[in-house]
Amino acid sequence: MKKIFIIGSSTMDMVVKAEKHPLPGETLLGGDFFMNAGGKGANQAVAVARLGGDLTFVAKVGNDVFGQQIVEGFRKENMNTDYVFVDENNPSGAALIMVNAEGENCIVVAPGSNGNLLMSDIDKVKNIVDAEIILMQLEIPIETINTIAKNAKSNNQKVILNPAPAQHLSDELLNGLFLATPNETEAAMLTGIEVTDDESTEKAADFLLNKGVENVIITLGKQGAFFKNKCQTLKIKAPEVIALDTTAAGDTFNGALTVALTEEMNWKNAIEFACKAASISVTRMGAQASVPYRSEMNS
Repeated sequence: MKKIFIIGSSTMDMVVKAEKHPLPGETLLGGDFFMNAGGKGANQAVAVARLGGDLTFVAKVGNDVFGQQIVEGFRKENMNTDYVFVDENNPSGAALIMVNAEGENCIVVAPGSNGNLLMSDIDKVKNIVDAEIILMQLEIPIETINTIAKNAKSNNQKVILNPAPAQHLSDELLNGLFLATPNETEAAMLTGIEVTDDESTEKAADFLLNKGVENVIITLGKQGAFFKNKCQTLKIKAPEVIALDTTAAGDTFNGALTVALTEEMNWKNAIEFACKAASISVTRMGAQASVPYRSEMNS
């Protein structure tokens, strides 16, 4: 089985579900509160683990109760925690999440230990050279991401970058990526092209292809996903579901897609697989708690 390495963030999510998001200065009474493990890297790692990928997850947590709970959760998922490093100087990352009645969320993340995942840590992961695919996001230091991508390029390894949260990226990083998977907002940030319809979506994809990205997928929420490379253009519809919470939908998509690609599915089938996994996740509350198992994908 082809090996997947995910290098990224892990947080403890504190979630409030209420009828609406508060306005500036407004206090809302009511709503349900719960906590569960999150972080884009960890969410994607759990998706890969539950969907049957050969996973190694590289992350950093604090030496605190949240860090202990996060690592224990990984062990319950039968994930290898050898490279989940402990930061003695910073707390574990935390996210404050508000979810409204339509399932839309707004999120603020305190990076904590995620901001201290450095190349001195990555250098301890000797078997990273065995990875078929390295999947990363943007909740760890960009210097770490840049160096990993550069090393992977020289080793002819495939790098998938989920450019979230949105930020500007260097041409050097984009050039040679196997795949970039922005959503509409992130695509607009990367390209300067507002993604509002099929034409603008394709223009944004073309912009990234011209920067040297081999393949581009722009995720479109409930509308599905748009794919383009030099040979093929696809628009894949997502299954219609009633969304309760969209937290981690994109992460589920990325994890599922990575599994599908290591199983040598073609692009159409891989994206359909990822859309299905994401559509299941939005029907449930929470981040990692919402990620489907492989058995659910076959039903």
